Amino acid sequence: MNIYGASGHGKVIIDLVHSRMLEIHNIIDDNTSITGIYKYAVVHELTPEIIKKKTIIAVGDNRTRKKISSVFNGNFFPGISHATAVVDETVEVGKGTVVMAKAAINADTIIGEHCILNTGCIIEHDCLLEDFVHISPGAVLAGGVKIGEGSHIGIGALIIPGKKIGKWCTIGAGTVIIEDVPDYATVVGNPGKVIRIAEEENE
Repeated sequence: MNIYGASGHGKVIIDLVHSRMLEIHNIIDDNTSITGIYKYAVVHELTPEIIKKKTIIAVGDNRTRKKISSVFNGNFFPGISHATAVVDETVEVGKGTVVMAKAAINADTIIGEHCILNTGCIIEHDCLLEDFVHISPGAVLAGGVKIGEGSHIGIGALIIPGKKIGKWCTIGAGTVIIEDVPDYATVVGNPGKVIRIAEEENE
């Protein structure tokens, strides 16, 4: 398999892959100044041989991950979880999605493509996460929460049952969500308050 991204998030993906005892064939990065990461050389050109291997995009920024996925000509690796993560057998995980160490994903949750479920987060039953969502370390989604495309839930944020977060939202670290959140909103505080709504064209 290939890992596309050789910065901090790439390091965590390497650990995830090692936990599953899978072989890493190539580490790819567009930044030509990055020549290696751990024991791996970093390549900067996508040859036909490299493209044959399935790839995970190891980029933390949701918009950048979406952009790369839209132009990448190869195939993506199926969703993969760290060996210490707990993922219920009824959970659906889209291609390119990564579930980090100690995360817990409970029954009948649906997770889209190219999502990041980061270290120690908890996703309770019957949640829905659309594509390119990032759930940060220690965040907790109670049952029946829905997260729109590209939204980022900050470290330690809490979302009470049944709430809906719109697309391309930013939920600040430690924020407590007790109401639905509109598209493109930035929300902070306890209880969470909308402090900004971005323009749609920034998507």
